[in-house]
Amino acid sequence: MAVGVQTDMATPALARFGSHHVKEQFLAPSIAGDFVSCLGVSEPGSGSDVASIQTSAKRDGDDLIINGQKMWITSAFQADWICLLANTLHTSPHTNKTLICVPMDTPGIHLAKRINKIGMLSSDTAQIFFEDVRVPAKNIVGEEGKGFTYQMIQFQEERLAAVALLLSPLNKCIQITIDYTKERQAFGKSILDNQYVHYRLAELETEVECLRALTYRATELYVSGEDVTKLVSMCKLKGGRLVREVTDSCLQFWGGMGFTKEVLVSRYYRDMRLISIGGGADEVMLSIICKYMGILPKHGKKKETTSK
Repeated sequence: MAVGVQTDMATPALARFGSHHVKEQFLAPSIAGDFVSCLGVSEPGSGSDVASIQTSAKRDGDDLIINGQKMWITSAFQADWICLLANTLHTSPHTNKTLICVPMDTPGIHLAKRINKIGMLSSDTAQIFFEDVRVPAKNIVGEEGKGFTYQMIQFQEERLAAVALLLSPLNKCIQITIDYTKERQAFGKSILDNQYVHYRLAELETEVECLRALTYRATELYVSGEDVTKLVSMCKLKGGRLVREVTDSCLQFWGGMGFTKEVLVSRYYRDMRLISIGGGADEVMLSIICKYMGILPKHGKKKETTSK
């Protein structure tokens, strides 16, 4: 999780849109491993609804004064800087936001206690408060007001990377379950000898290979510069649902041992549940897919027409 935040969540926008100053001061040390980064988008009242964030950054000469709070921030206690999304302009919710690089040792940044999660325990997650935090305006990533657009682009790489990182753990979850059910005996034969068990494992591996093919296709198109929003959303949706299906099915075949913290399958069960929530919940992915299919209902009042 922490490595993924560093490579595919907090830094892609800097690499693509950042100024020389931003790349030199924040991106280069992060790539070198000298700096740890985190991403500040979600807020207590704005998770998947990025447009509704309230954190603000107001101009004061050559500086920005930041006030607000962020929630669910991975690596907050370890980070040297945060790629922060904040409102800087008085325009529409999609054109008033800006990405800003903020050193985490800046006065006015307060880290709340670590959030006690059920999984992903190897990385810390925290709530952050910003009280009159002053940073140079030159720490803005790209153009002011383009933050929402940059973050949507950054989300695509984040979601694609998240799914790509699932493939090996999913295969391992199946393989260790095969190994265990070969050894575990019940009613005079191995658990794996039961038709339901080996058929189910075959189904799960087939599903993983389907996800792999979809991920490879989306990656190829992304590298070639295509708009892969629809395909990436499909990958994220399928990946989030498949990890729940694979880990739950495999854990069942471990019996009582699966309900302990002594085996890897139970860690997969806890850790990977996050995929359907973090980086855009399943329901958000469905909305995006529907939008690209042209079947998402349009909101607002229907215009009245007058016949003549």
